[in-house]
Amino acid sequence: MTVEEIVADAEAACAGGIWPVHPLDDDVTPDDRLTLYLGAAGMLWALRKLGSRIEVEIGELEEGTPGLFLGEPGVLAVTRTDDARLQRLVDENAENPAWDAIWGSPGTILAAKACGLEWRRPAELLAEEWERCNFGLFTQRLLGEDEPSQHFGAAHGFAGNVHALRGYLDDDELRRRIEPVLREHAVWEGDTVNWPTSLGREPSRTQWCHGSPGIVTSLGDLLPEDLLLAAAEHTWRTGPLEKGPGLCHGTAGNGYALLRTYAITGDERWLERAQSFADAALGQVQHRYSLYTGDIGAALFARACEERDARFPIMDVL
Repeated sequence: MTVEEIVADAEAACAGGIWPVHPLDDDVTPDDRLTLYLGAAGMLWALRKLGSRIEVEIGELEEGTPGLFLGEPGVLAVTRTDDARLQRLVDENAENPAWDAIWGSPGTILAAKACGLEWRRPAELLAEEWERCNFGLFTQRLLGEDEPSQHFGAAHGFAGNVHALRGYLDDDELRRRIEPVLREHAVWEGDTVNWPTSLGREPSRTQWCHGSPGIVTSLGDLLPEDLLLAAAEHTWRTGPLEKGPGLCHGTAGNGYALLRTYAITGDERWLERAQSFADAALGQVQHRYSLYTGDIGAALFARACEERDARFPIMDVL
């Protein structure tokens, strides 16, 4: 499918401000159907970015989940209907023990930055938490987990958290702090590198949410060249993902790592590789309507390759 066909299909599938749930998106709650990650807020944001003029009125979440991706802040960041409430939610989420981009303060810091709200106090608390962890991995208690964990990736851990501290700590300081952590836990295979999902495990995924692609998209310009190129090469050799075209754990999300490497290095080979992933993602459409797991991510990535715009949706541009 083309970008235009994906947009038209998404517009036609919307009914009453809600998109149908795909069978691969398990246990989707009524609130989830409104959110940035799985629901109407994410679809509306993406369609706007792709030039659609669709008008969607998004309902109110009932449970009050605090995070950017699966909570009310994501809806408010897209609709901009109540910045005062969004600021309160950002402030209330500042010490969420998840310490990740999905539920915790790193995500709501990104929302506050994008919406021109106050974000420096939550960033200060995030930096203080990192210092308590000796500038290593964050000790987290993710939603639904009974035991603390320490994750590496963009969605749930180190890479996304450090990314949220851009502008609070300068880039040279971030480079100094992240290199020892990523070198210590890097798992090399020849001239490629990946990282575990969490401390104590072996690498098992090559995705935006967990693994090299998310580390490149979040921290690529802060990485030493050898780690950047080895992580990008691992992403390339893994190839398009069988899970589908999406951003979180699909071909488009991995493709952004290749596009990011092109933006950093200027090497046209990485742009060509990114474009091949875009073609593959467009060929994987599932009539699945969500920003982070669905077809619209493939459309966003294909357009990003055309425009040579390596900014990752929501994490870099909201």
